[in-house]
Amino acid sequence: MTDRAADFRILRAGPGDLDRVAPLFEAYLDFYQRPADPRRARQFIGERLERADSVILLAERPNGQAIGFAQLYPTFASLMMAPWWILYDLYVVPAARRGGVASSLLAEARERAMKTGAAGLSLDTATDNPARRLYEALGWKRDEVFVHYELYL
Repeated sequence: MTDRAADFRILRAGPGDLDRVAPLFEAYLDFYQRPADPRRARQFIGERLERADSVILLAERPNGQAIGFAQLYPTFASLMMAPWWILYDLYVVPAARRGGVASSLLAEARERAMKTGAAGLSLDTATDNPARRLYEALGWKRDEVFVHYELYL
């Protein structure tokens, strides 16, 4: 965390935070050049918040302005026979970048995973994402053992 961390706090978002999380999620999709579909994005995030099938961490200023979020999905790692968390989404508004928000979201994700007895966390990101430097600086390791495959349906 930087000394500017006092300018914001991290909390777990709930259904009442939909109006603050949905625009961040839409901006995140735009960052990854996904087609705009605000209704579908809001519905998707609303379902996650209502069902609590993911953990959405929200970074907010003291005035309540949302400035970033991370979304985690709990799962299991069979080879480790333990819980595992996937950090699927991480986004910070441009005006708040380089202020410790992403680092704080990642630290909170780590703490929450540790409290569940998780063996670790994983994430995927674009090869040209500048955040890769932050991940590596915080101890995240690039997987050199396994190859990632996907099957789109």
